[in-house]
Amino acid sequence: MFPLREDLLRVAPEAAWCLAGTLLMLLEPFWKKLRYASPALALLGAALGTAATAYPARIGGTAFHGLFSADGFSVFFHLLVGGVVFLVMLASTSFLAREHLPAGEFYALMLFAAAGMSVLAGAQEMLTAFIGLEMSSIASYILAGYRRDSPFSSESAMKYFLLGSFATAFFLYGIALIYGATGTTLLPRMHMETGGILLKLGLALLFVGLAFKVAAAPFQVWTPDVYEGAPMPVTALLSAGPKAAAFAFFLRISLTVTAAYDFWFWAIWIVAALTMFVGNLGALAQTNVKRMLAYSSIAHAGYILVAFAARSEMGMAAVLYYLLAYALMKVGAFTLVGSLSGAGECCLDLTDFAGLGQRQPYAAGALSLCLLSLLGLPVTAGFLGKFYIFRAALDAHLVWLAVLMAVNSVVGAYYYLRVIVVMYMRESRPGAAVMVVPAAVRVVLFVSVAGILYFGLFPNRVMAFVSNPGLLSR
Repeated sequence: MFPLREDLLRVAPEAAWCLAGTLLMLLEPFWKKLRYASPALALLGAALGTAATAYPARIGGTAFHGLFSADGFSVFFHLLVGGVVFLVMLASTSFLAREHLPAGEFYALMLFAAAGMSVLAGAQEMLTAFIGLEMSSIASYILAGYRRDSPFSSESAMKYFLLGSFATAFFLYGIALIYGATGTTLLPRMHMETGGILLKLGLALLFVGLAFKVAAAPFQVWTPDVYEGAPMPVTALLSAGPKAAAFAFFLRISLTVTAAYDFWFWAIWIVAALTMFVGNLGALAQTNVKRMLAYSSIAHAGYILVAFAARSEMGMAAVLYYLLAYALMKVGAFTLVGSLSGAGECCLDLTDFAGLGQRQPYAAGALSLCLLSLLGLPVTAGFLGKFYIFRAALDAHLVWLAVLMAVNSVVGAYYYLRVIVVMYMRESRPGAAVMVVPAAVRVVLFVSVAGILYFGLFPNRVMAFVSNPGLLSR
């Protein structure tokens, strides 16, 4: 039977991204000499897919017999994922030309990854979530090793694939055990009062699989190596997109299935504290800026888990707001670092950024703002993100978790400020080159910086949307 028109419209963004990705793969051999053809089609496809979110936003409801939900929650993540992918694609045009990498396949994989992330964010059935997770993961594995002539890139792809496969197995076995205990894979129909040990084991395995995807300790060991070895645009995508989609499904389970959150509570509490310390303490020892930002991503997953542990309307709103702010900060930081790193990403050591404030003041200013927002400086989106998380934690009486987050924020200040000190208070090395920041990268930086300041000064519209109690049913 052909799907209903309403069902197709509710998955219009995913359909648009998959269609654009398929066209890129088919047409790439015919226009290899047309330099801007692939980027133009890719950006058009990303933009149309993001704009198509208007359909599920207008005719919300479930699609395909309850497998997928087009509600305010999934609309938020469609816009977030679409925006991240569009910005990363725009920034990657100059990167691909600089590194002499084929563009068509790269953009197609990003579009397929975007579709997978969006399916995961909108799924309210576990096997549908698994399909979305695999779509995103397989594309990400290939993207991580896209620089085939780089041993670091190949190593990162292999580590990501092997460890990701184990995590996927945990996730799938968890689904199987939960189905055996409850008789369903649909989240709204799960009644877990009589699941017993089988249900608890399934929830534990599911937790491990999702914790890996969000880079939570002790399942974060892949993150620094993969982020460091992957091409910089891919690192920017991995740091924001898949993490947001995994948190979306994590949050949907917790808010839909009360027994799951009750079972996970102390695991979330412990993992949140451990993740913050592992990320921040690991970042302290790094002199490679890209690797430092990778450890920083681990720490921020811990901050998000603090709000996650609150399990309240304020906690959910804090998670969503922080994911938006975090995406802007990380996309901006990784994009600029990649542009300044030179061909082959050879200039990533902290000493390579010495004197940047004098050589390239605008680039240094943009990077400083991204770092200060990650730190949580007032008037930035990062500050309000942490404020909302603190508030959610204190309202839920998670005082010790809030204290640990405060301690980790102070620890994180050291390595963020260290980069700024080096940029403005250290002399450049003799013969240090001035790296040209391409126009597309400048556009991405402008959007990131403007977003960080706008959402830091005027958060009311976003918070009003994400604080709506009916977000999961709109």
